[in-house]
Amino acid sequence: MSATAAVSFEPTPNPATMKFLLHRHVADEGFDCPTAQDAERSPLASKIFGFPWTSAVYIGTDFITVTKQDWVDWELLAQPLSGLIQEHLNNEEPVVVEFVSSPEDDANDEPIVRNIKSVLNREIRPVVALDGGDIVFHKYVDGTLFVRMKGACSGCPSSQVTLKEGIETRMKELFAEIKEVVSV
Repeated sequence: MSATAAVSFEPTPNPATMKFLLHRHVADEGFDCPTAQDAERSPLASKIFGFPWTSAVYIGTDFITVTKQDWVDWELLAQPLSGLIQEHLNNEEPVVVEFVSSPEDDANDEPIVRNIKSVLNREIRPVVALDGGDIVFHKYVDGTLFVRMKGACSGCPSSQVTLKEGIETRMKELFAEIKEVVSV
């Protein structure tokens, strides 16, 4: 077992979601678990969903965001949850098993779609990940880019501002064809 920093946590712009910094690489790409059923391939997410206050879990490359129900406060949850995650990592239990390539990667994409995905992956996703979230390409149809907000971004009160004033503005600067960016 390698010595690594203890799991730490920090708030996100979404008050219901806390970001847990793992200080190590645990996944090659994000894995979203908006429900307990979606956590099937993640032993750690399944463990977290064992608590009745869990609403969603998102696993990033080196962090996890957990969204809680409104009836419980982070002051009671954050430290014990950080310890549970640390114990899971210390025991070298898997975080995500058999990660399958995502449907976003298609060699038959049109050039504009490949370019949009490239900008999302290179510019947008790393910035959104700083707040414990993720944004992935869903589809591009007739000038409208459809994206899926995950992790702390899902249900965040400021996600619409991020989407319209940040992501949409940047994508329109780069691609004259894009008229609108919509979250699905």
